[in-house]
Amino acid sequence: MELLFLGTSAGTPTRQRNLSALALQEGRDWWLVDCGEATQHQLLRTPLSLQHLQALFITHVHGDHCYGLPGLLASAGMQGRQHPLPIIAPEPIRHWLQASLALTGLQLPFELHFQAVEALAPWQDLYWQVQPVALSHRVPSFAYSFTERFPNVRLDLARLQRDGIPRGPLWGQLYRGLDPEYAGRRLHSLDYRHPARRIVVAGDNDQPGLLADICQQARVLVHEATYTEAVAARTGSRGHSTAATVARFAEAIRLPALLLTHFSPRYRHPPARYCLEDLRLEAIRHY
Repeated sequence: MELLFLGTSAGTPTRQRNLSALALQEGRDWWLVDCGEATQHQLLRTPLSLQHLQALFITHVHGDHCYGLPGLLASAGMQGRQHPLPIIAPEPIRHWLQASLALTGLQLPFELHFQAVEALAPWQDLYWQVQPVALSHRVPSFAYSFTERFPNVRLDLARLQRDGIPRGPLWGQLYRGLDPEYAGRRLHSLDYRHPARRIVVAGDNDQPGLLADICQQARVLVHEATYTEAVAARTGSRGHSTAATVARFAEAIRLPALLLTHFSPRYRHPPARYCLEDLRLEAIRHY
């Protein structure tokens, strides 16, 4: 599994950074979370094909997360896509898309299978089970957790050795999901097999704690860090998180990996007054 950031800027693009879009890639297949303006331009710099896009998820209705959607769909049609495309998004996105397609006369050669995230039970395809979580923002915003449905089974070798379980047939039985007896006690395979991989991708959110439950057993959290604390104190966070806020949350729940994104366009490369490095340094002071 690879995570490919197609845009990391908040609100407006910069010369170096496009607007929010993240591809989760497994072989040729990929899934897209958010589709800021010019996402299809960014795809031209990658090996990703719109023919192999499996599903599209929108976290909320703000334009820096969805304005690229009509153009991407039009390009997919012009490139000959025929099979349906699932879109999981807030209900207003459905009405906006319908109006956009109607007003521009766009006839797509493939079906859009739209599902409103507000009423979504866990969604799944052949690879992922996806669960939404409501966040805190100026408009309804959501996170999506992606959990493998059929993970490659891997034994927790360190725990097996720590518990004195001898290598051999017992390991094979635990690997196959059986619960054998050993030394007068029942061994449970779930205790010795690594859980399915889980990745959580959050939309805009000023309360990372809302993700505490869904981040249990998560390998990675992708979360916005629009400002440093100093900038937020002066300008107001307006429904966004600082690097420190997210980092403190990740440290508190012992998250294995934290990836920050959605940085205010004021953050650039040196010798700019506000540097991207400021966000990283603030985060690592707490995580």
